[in-house]
Amino acid sequence: MKKQLSLLFLFISSSFVLAQNERMDSLTVVLKRAKNDIDKVETLNAIADEYKTSDPKMMLQFAEQALQLSKKINYKVAEGNAYLNIGNANIILGSYTIALQNSNSAAFLFENLTNANPKQTIEIKKGLAKAYGSMGIIFSEQSNYTQALHYYLKSVKIYESLNDEAKCASIYNNIGIVFKSQSYDFKALEYFVKAQKIKEKLNDPTISITITNIANCYLKQKNFDKAFDYYLQAKKYFDQFPNPRGLGEWYNNFGLLFKESKNSSKAIENWNLAIQTFQSIDDKFGIADTYLYLGQLYLDQNQTAKAIEMAKKALQLASELEILEQQMISEKLLTDCYSKENNASLALLHYKLYNKLKDSLVNEANTRKSVEAEMNFEFEKKEAIHKKELENKELLLKEESKRSKLQLFFSLLFGVLLFGLGFLIYNRIQLKKTLVLQKELAEYEQKALHLQMNPHFVFNCLGSISSFIVNNGNESAIKYLAKFSKLMRLTLEYSKESLIPIDKEIEGLQNYLELEQLRFNNKFSFSIDKSNAIEDDMAIPPLLLQPFVENAIIHGVIPKKELGTIAIHFFIEKEHLVCTVEDDGIGFQQSQLNKEKTVVIHKSMALEITKKRLQMIESTTNQKANFSIEEIVKENLIKGTKVILHLPIQYIN
Repeated sequence: MKKQLSLLFLFISSSFVLAQNERMDSLTVVLKRAKNDIDKVETLNAIADEYKTSDPKMMLQFAEQALQLSKKINYKVAEGNAYLNIGNANIILGSYTIALQNSNSAAFLFENLTNANPKQTIEIKKGLAKAYGSMGIIFSEQSNYTQALHYYLKSVKIYESLNDEAKCASIYNNIGIVFKSQSYDFKALEYFVKAQKIKEKLNDPTISITITNIANCYLKQKNFDKAFDYYLQAKKYFDQFPNPRGLGEWYNNFGLLFKESKNSSKAIENWNLAIQTFQSIDDKFGIADTYLYLGQLYLDQNQTAKAIEMAKKALQLASELEILEQQMISEKLLTDCYSKENNASLALLHYKLYNKLKDSLVNEANTRKSVEAEMNFEFEKKEAIHKKELENKELLLKEESKRSKLQLFFSLLFGVLLFGLGFLIYNRIQLKKTLVLQKELAEYEQKALHLQMNPHFVFNCLGSISSFIVNNGNESAIKYLAKFSKLMRLTLEYSKESLIPIDKEIEGLQNYLELEQLRFNNKFSFSIDKSNAIEDDMAIPPLLLQPFVENAIIHGVIPKKELGTIAIHFFIEKEHLVCTVEDDGIGFQQSQLNKEKTVVIHKSMALEITKKRLQMIESTTNQKANFSIEEIVKENLIKGTKVILHLPIQYIN
């Protein structure tokens, strides 16, 4: 119970009772003389704020009047302050669900006003910081320390930006209480000390509470010497700034220090002073707490009669206040007292009452937790929506700001941009024409090279047919011509296209090799294979391999005495189409020597044309397209020639 009272007291302890009555009278006069609704609503909020130290119900009454009037005249700042006062009144009354709803409404309202009303920026920021602080207190009271710390830090950040040291000190104090409640004593001390330094500088009347909190931390750590020093410091400030409720708590804590130090007489002396102090302001809650401290001490000293007397007094006050936790503790103390006296019947009676109160308290706690969980869920849901709205609003404001700044800039540059745009369009049109012409030129050059290739191929084939007629007779010549005509049809089809499917190229090579087999009386065998990785619509320039196959036959396998073989492979390697033509003939160097020794009837154009074709492919595709010729060497002997073509992967479509 003491943790809750401490937090609550810190929240409401900013005024003094004596000065409050004078201010209340003054504000009441101002309210009666108010000539307009703006003055009236501000006075209503001020009166509500004054009541927070004495009468939360009156605070609630005046705050609700302020809320109605502020909504009527659409005075947003006053509306936010009214929500704050309603929320704070409900915190004091323990209605945390209603308190959170109103504090959240205040925060939402002030957040939306932050950028909308620059004339009242400081007042709006203060209202927002207060709303965050109130939400921190609510979550702290519910033991939701993560959320409490989140809102306290948001609150203190605003106060720091406003250089409001007094408010910063109050929030630092509350942050210290959050850490203390989580048993993070060193972190709690850090914030209590920060609050203490500011309050000492400002001569803040609530400094006694902060120093008492520091003393409590050292007491918990059983550092009795330091705790004693800080309790004495706190007492000096209580003497300087009278505060009966805070002083009563101080006597209770100072009594606990003496109890821990095994100085029972001093503990009893301070607790009796606490009772006198609480009685001066009719604080029954504080008196009941003190009776329980005394009762437990008397029980520990085996003075059961006195312990029972204290427990009964505490129970009576707790029953009047309807505080279940104090009633339960009182019943537990009575149970322990009667047990020690071996009074089984009374011990059992009070134990049953204790269990009943305990169950009621558990049920109440469960109900409260359920309500709080539901409340927190709704709150987090609304907060997420609100956060998204704020982000959208902030984004919209930024965009509007950018738009207004850029309008002038764009209007000045409009003429220049218009001219530049026209110039760019003109250049793009010219560039497009140039690129189209370059592409068409490349295609025409490709086709021209292809057409050069066809006569060369036909010339070689007719030479082969002539030799075949001379050597093999008319019947075989007719068979040869049939195959040649089929090959020519394919070649004519190829001449129309810059690319053909690889299967078509294989079909043409198949016909050509069969013709050459007939011509040379099966002097060689051949094989053509294609990798499964090659797709059906993958393409190749027509008749690209034919010159290499022809060289493999004429200059490779035919000059050798034994039967020869030719192998053609198509496969994919590193995103390129690779074509190889292998023969087991006399080798490239030997065939070059043979050419030099023979009379050259015509200059072979095939390889030069093929080189130019590959250069055109490279220029149009921007990918590698080349070939290499290497001799096959096995056991230091030349076993043939291998031609390797690397081509870019192209498709019919």
